[in-house]
Amino acid sequence: MNKQSPITTSPLHVSVKHDSAIKQVAGRADYIDDLVEPEGTLHAYLGLSSKAHADIASMNLDAVRAATGVVGVLTAEDIPAENDVSSVHKHDEPVFATTRVVTWGQPLFAVIGETREAARRAAKLAKIEYRELPHVTDVDAAVAAGGKLVTEPLKLERGDVEAGFAASQHRAKGRVRIGGQEHFYLESQAALAIPGEDDEITLQVSSQHPTEIQVMVAQVLGIPHAAVTVNMRRMGGGFGGKETQGNLFAVVAAVAAKMFNKAVKIRPDRDDDFQITGKRHDFVVDYDVGYNSDGKIQAVTATYAARSGYSADLSGPVTDRALFHCDNAYWYPTVKVNSLPLFTNTVSNTAFRGFGGPQGIIAAERWIEDIAYALGKDPLEIRKANFYGTDTDNVTPYHQVVEDNVIHRVIEDLEQSSDYQARRQAILAFNKTSKVLKKGIAMVPVKFGISFTATWHNQAGALVHVYRDGSIHLSHGGTEMGQGLHIKVMQVVADAFGVPVERVQITASNTGKVPNTSATAASSGTDLNAMAALDAANQIKARMIAHAAFIYEVEPKDVQWEFGGVRAGQQFVPFDELATSCWMNRVQLSAAGFYKTPKIHWDRSTGRGHPFYYFAYGAAASEVTIDTLTGEYQVDRSDVLEDVGRSLNPAIDIGQVEGGFIQGMGWLTTEELWWDGKGQLRTHAPSTYKIPLASDVPRIFNVRLAEWSINKEPAIGRSKAVGEPPLVLGYSVVEALSMAVASVADYKVAPQLDMPATPERVLMGVERMRRARQG
Repeated sequence: MNKQSPITTSPLHVSVKHDSAIKQVAGRADYIDDLVEPEGTLHAYLGLSSKAHADIASMNLDAVRAATGVVGVLTAEDIPAENDVSSVHKHDEPVFATTRVVTWGQPLFAVIGETREAARRAAKLAKIEYRELPHVTDVDAAVAAGGKLVTEPLKLERGDVEAGFAASQHRAKGRVRIGGQEHFYLESQAALAIPGEDDEITLQVSSQHPTEIQVMVAQVLGIPHAAVTVNMRRMGGGFGGKETQGNLFAVVAAVAAKMFNKAVKIRPDRDDDFQITGKRHDFVVDYDVGYNSDGKIQAVTATYAARSGYSADLSGPVTDRALFHCDNAYWYPTVKVNSLPLFTNTVSNTAFRGFGGPQGIIAAERWIEDIAYALGKDPLEIRKANFYGTDTDNVTPYHQVVEDNVIHRVIEDLEQSSDYQARRQAILAFNKTSKVLKKGIAMVPVKFGISFTATWHNQAGALVHVYRDGSIHLSHGGTEMGQGLHIKVMQVVADAFGVPVERVQITASNTGKVPNTSATAASSGTDLNAMAALDAANQIKARMIAHAAFIYEVEPKDVQWEFGGVRAGQQFVPFDELATSCWMNRVQLSAAGFYKTPKIHWDRSTGRGHPFYYFAYGAAASEVTIDTLTGEYQVDRSDVLEDVGRSLNPAIDIGQVEGGFIQGMGWLTTEELWWDGKGQLRTHAPSTYKIPLASDVPRIFNVRLAEWSINKEPAIGRSKAVGEPPLVLGYSVVEALSMAVASVADYKVAPQLDMPATPERVLMGVERMRRARQG
């Protein structure tokens, strides 16, 4: 047994390919629509309202029922228990509307057909008569109509703002509009429900929150949670759009499956997916900021009004998080901010990558920009003047002390590596002589809080089995949507056992294996689930060490875990041999792991607490060129530096930073949601809704991780979250556009571009500058 330990290294903190990468490239990765359907599977399709707000005078579905290939129709009367899929249990989001519709595209019924095409065609045959009612589709109209809220607002306050304004030499007052965003996941919403014995039902879903699907299906069917099993192997993208929005589709499939005792699948067309599902909240932020001639902010007041849609959904937490990020990386001596989640007759807006945080940060960057132009300074100079300190001036508006501030080093690092100052001087010189083309450059920081602000969501479970051949089965409560969560957790488990990552077999997220899971959201998927998996692995390792000590007659302290196995005294025992020996000697090789985030707490009623475990930092510098005759522009270069602590997988993390930046850039420059006068969303397809293309990527795109950073908190492997923070950095493109526009008036007027900063808005900004220059 005197074998030498294999010479190899840990699979942690190195670039390991995504576990599904080859399958995805080759088209072998299975999504819901690729699964083999049980014999006799039926297909559901939704019938939708064609009014934004109306009473239903009559609904005749005879032609629908009589259509070829139709097996049946579901309406609200067919719901066994509760006709509601509200994620926050406010009972304001019915599966099917009954007497009134409150948004265009609200589900009224579902057709169950022998084929998807039969159900889809039949859904168009309904004869519905409406009595139309007044509707509101945007923030201004909602306020004018009385400002009805979908949920309770939040207020954050620290210090005496009146005294802060009194101590200020200048004021910056304004309004910034920040548009919404469609998730545009590649795989649309989808669910497959398979009925079982008695109450039992099993679902295959595309969801970030299998447990919530389980809860909603149980609620609507009137059965225990334990009777519902939800499987989720992978999503073709989520971005927050599959955190709550999949509830409806899973429930419709489940109700139909139980009614007809056959498997039922549902997948809407892209157009209908657009019309039915919620988006990123668009915000209108009114602000008043007091500051001095050195650019230092003394007082901030602001109201964050959001188009929330017709139901609460997650609008409360989203608008809360906007307030949590109203400071970005800046110290406000006094501050008072309020949220205003407004009811509108539009789809119920929901989670989207960043979850309100980006909107809060962008508003902060807008008044930084206003101050800079008013004082004739580089906005970066104003940013540096207002950064949180490391020992003082470091208390947030929600009274959490910033203990891990590295924003100064992040900015200093990127300022040097991007050659920001020299390039800015070159751009100023270029703009003096170029009459049509103008350039701009901007550097933007981010400080992003990591954790669910609903403290109870900061928990995770995992299930780990070691088989007698040394292979390892891993299941955890997180969901894979392309972000690389599974491979990171696999790396953690492989590292714990000292084996190659190929030894670890990841399985679908399953509510029957790991119960009561939280959504994979808030950039906390790896933080939570990897720690739970590590806990399970450590339990098994402790038993294996005790067994090795007994078998090889050494003290447990003399059993050392090495890569490939253990060393018991002088003997090296390969991992697979030890696993076989444990099985032969009846040692348990299975464990359920659990983790809850420490230190965090939050009291919404007082607006005080420690809601975030730590902060992730980053910065981006972007350079653009605009055509002042047309408003068209291109992004010439972007340099991004992201603080992810000690990266678990640098290749995966860089991919997340690149993708997040481009998604944020697209949101803020080209992606525009537009409702017509009747309340119908008209940008509901790739032909009218413009996500970034490969050709929109900056001509020069430099992305780095801050390799010097290590998370001060004992997060998994001392890493930090990477999912959401980089998205905000796309705002650097908007600020660069602002500089280019401002050059038309010699940088004396803040352009105050609303978002998305489309070529039309850039051109209008140029015209405003021309008028300003003329007095």
